[in-house]
Amino acid sequence: MKELTLIFYISMAVWLLSELYYKKVLTSGQTAKKKDKSTLNVLWIVIIPSISLAIFISDVSRFPISKGEWIYFLGESCIAIGILFRWIIIRSLGKYFTVDVSIREDHQIKKEGFYKYMRHPSYTFALLTFVGLGLFLNNWVSFAVAFIPPFLAFNYRIKVEEQALIEQFGDEYIQYKKQTRRLIPFIY
Repeated sequence: MKELTLIFYISMAVWLLSELYYKKVLTSGQTAKKKDKSTLNVLWIVIIPSISLAIFISDVSRFPISKGEWIYFLGESCIAIGILFRWIIIRSLGKYFTVDVSIREDHQIKKEGFYKYMRHPSYTFALLTFVGLGLFLNNWVSFAVAFIPPFLAFNYRIKVEEQALIEQFGDEYIQYKKQTRRLIPFIY
């Protein structure tokens, strides 16, 4: 179990460093129309305290999700999958992925790969990382604190982002919305 705990802390460090890297390198720059409405700041203001509080709660209280060790493996798997697939999706978008909500001059709606089924797969896998954190902490209260506030912050960001996309693409994006789900294929 000690090794898995070490892997957990390493994976959370990888998550944090990758998100800091994205924040520093993947901004829209001067050539894009910025539509962010401070959603990036909201995400950071919500996520960091949520993670810290979830870890603290798991240290001072016991509301176990499971008595079996499988929960730790499931949690760590969700974290690793979330980090890896978020990275893959960000790379697949190339120059169109930015951490701030913005529209580039030659922007296009991506409709293949994960985007065939859901409009915000990058956010789906970011949220999967928080699910994994909550599962790994094996505490119902920690799970709620790790997941619900980031989920609400991402939903706010999605509303802002989709409004910007509707303003830019009009009916094309509205039709795309009708054919896909927000975060979970076929469900939500």
